[in-house]
Amino acid sequence: MLKKIVITIYVLIVVLLAAITIIENAYDTTFVNQHFYGSWWFSLLWALLTAAGITYIVQRRLKQWGLLLLHLSFVVILLGAWLTHVTSFKGTVHLRGDQPTNQYSVMTSMTDTEHHTLPFYVRLDRFQVVNTVGTLAPTDYVTNFVIIDGAKNQPAQVSMNKVYTYRGVRFYQASYDTDERGSYLSVNSDPWGLPVTYIGYALLFFSLLWLLLEPKATFRRLLKSPLLRKGALMFVLVAFSSFLPTASQAATTVDRATADKFGRLFINYNNRICPIQTFACDYVKKLYGKRTYEGLTPEQVLTSWIFFPREWRNEPIIRVKSSELREHFGLSDYESVHSFFREGNYILGPYAHEYAEGQTDALHKVCAEMDAKLQVCMFLQEGSALTIFPHTAGANTIWYSPADSLPSSLGQMNILFFRNAFPLLYDQIVSGDVSSANHVLDKMLSYQQQNAGQSLPTPMQVEAERIYNVVPFATILAMANLALGFLALFLTIRRLMRNDGKALSRKADYVLLALLGVSFLTLTFSLALRWIVSGNVPLSNGYESMLSVAWFVELLSIVAYRKARIVLVFGFLLSGFFLLVSHISQMDPAIGPMMPVLNSPLLSIHVSIIMMSYALLSLTFICALTAVLIHFLMRKAISKAERDLRDERLEALQVLSRLFLYPSITTMGLGIFIGAIWANISWGAYWSWDPKETWALITFMIYAVVLHTQSLPAFRRPMVYHLYMLVAFLSIVMTYFGVNYILGGMHSYA
Repeated sequence: MLKKIVITIYVLIVVLLAAITIIENAYDTTFVNQHFYGSWWFSLLWALLTAAGITYIVQRRLKQWGLLLLHLSFVVILLGAWLTHVTSFKGTVHLRGDQPTNQYSVMTSMTDTEHHTLPFYVRLDRFQVVNTVGTLAPTDYVTNFVIIDGAKNQPAQVSMNKVYTYRGVRFYQASYDTDERGSYLSVNSDPWGLPVTYIGYALLFFSLLWLLLEPKATFRRLLKSPLLRKGALMFVLVAFSSFLPTASQAATTVDRATADKFGRLFINYNNRICPIQTFACDYVKKLYGKRTYEGLTPEQVLTSWIFFPREWRNEPIIRVKSSELREHFGLSDYESVHSFFREGNYILGPYAHEYAEGQTDALHKVCAEMDAKLQVCMFLQEGSALTIFPHTAGANTIWYSPADSLPSSLGQMNILFFRNAFPLLYDQIVSGDVSSANHVLDKMLSYQQQNAGQSLPTPMQVEAERIYNVVPFATILAMANLALGFLALFLTIRRLMRNDGKALSRKADYVLLALLGVSFLTLTFSLALRWIVSGNVPLSNGYESMLSVAWFVELLSIVAYRKARIVLVFGFLLSGFFLLVSHISQMDPAIGPMMPVLNSPLLSIHVSIIMMSYALLSLTFICALTAVLIHFLMRKAISKAERDLRDERLEALQVLSRLFLYPSITTMGLGIFIGAIWANISWGAYWSWDPKETWALITFMIYAVVLHTQSLPAFRRPMVYHLYMLVAFLSIVMTYFGVNYILGGMHSYA
């Protein structure tokens, strides 16, 4: 009876958490915080689960101290959360001008705000937005202020990921006024809940790691299982490709050498200084959907658009992806810029205007997206997109385009150079004077190097970015890994049909291991290039996280090879799938500046560990899918030998899956709660019930269920286990893709 009560409350909480995230998407965060997360009955549910769980553990007389410590850690964490809920306070202080204040505001509902008093006054000294040199991309937000406590004046400073504490009250940088003359600081005091919660985290970290290290624990027994060497693999993945029609012969083009030299100039693009080659690659990909057009390099396409715009406006380089757009306007798959102007009218203009005013149906949305593409062409034609002329005064560097309104402070010589560089280049390129054109480009590069101050990337960053732009690493590896994965699958099926216990011959194993190693090193090189270019660990957006998951899949497959050689097939197919997703989805591969709040070592650790967990859980999904297919293909097994062979394979896959499950639960738990520590350091709340946080917790709770085989013996049966793991993977899909594309929230980076 007690077990049923625990299970009922547990399932109820999981379902409730999922439902609340959907309600939050329909209403807003304040609504669910007030009516759900902050309600008395929500706390009561967790208290009932804790009490029932403790009673059940006592009743079971659990004596394994490692497991006792693990469950105790959750009790301590929940206790800390309760203490935070009932004893802490948090709010927002608005500082502006030189007027001191001791008031902070707390939002109590969607429409109401309460004001409370601090035990001291706070006065703004100065607020500053620190930008990347030469761009408007912020790298930090810094508030200098003074705490006035009686006769004592205490200077203080906060910035992103830098907290200031005074008399138990912590100050965090939250926001600022648009005129940059005022700053909003979050204030937080949690003297009881925070230390208790951190003790719970410490217990959790230790006990999760002990799950993997304890000599007599389940994970160590799984490592010694003889079934790992007897597992067999059979599964089906569906791959697809798209075939696009060939465009017509390109218009007049700039020669490759001159275009390449132009691509070596620098530009302020996407709020960072990078080679024009990067802008050219993104430009062609945005318009055409591919990296090259008619055998021309991206630099050739870009420079040809700049210097021969009349011809290129008639070139069918604009990809019309939407069938609805094609049917509505009578367009083909690829059109020219001129195709969108009929009888002197811009056919997308009314639709783009109506979309901006709130008509967001499917047709208006695709019209707005196509309008954005064409605007890129217009900006390039008028020159406003080419912010390639730097000017440095003191420590301040500003990059100008030829179309900008240039201030007289630049000096007459600089203004003349900015205005005349492109007309001069045009005359030389049109006349075929390549030598003179290249000479002008050399002068432009020299000017950039002399006048860009500290804003230019280093030579290593430039070379890394040029290599990254030239080689489509993700695309090549996706195709190669999937092809090798299907080859390994074919060999597996061939061996299986011969009733050979070994899925692949040892020689084939070694060849595949070597090829997976090459793929792993290539992907490592690709990620290293992104790291060098951006200066940040490549985990800042959806595209980079997909690459990182693929990297972890390959790494784990190589590490696990000695225990279960079949994981090579997993490694190729799963990594290929993740790379393919990054290639064909809406994820933006562009390298950009990282948000200041994300620039923290704890964040890198948090995301890396979570990505490792996702990779491991993906392997459990493949094991489950394989088991279901084997069960389906061999369901008509008649002889006892055939049934024994089927059952042995299912059990072997269960052992292999559980071997991945234990470290995945460990890494997920570590990742979630390291993220909580980072959040507390960054903005003063270690848990905010953001949809991504909530779904990560849901996923953790769902997968934790199958670890309890003593209390839930049904999961000892291979098919029950595999079917559960198959369904459980949907929580991963929801956590990663559903939140990013549907629910949104602070963690949404799609």
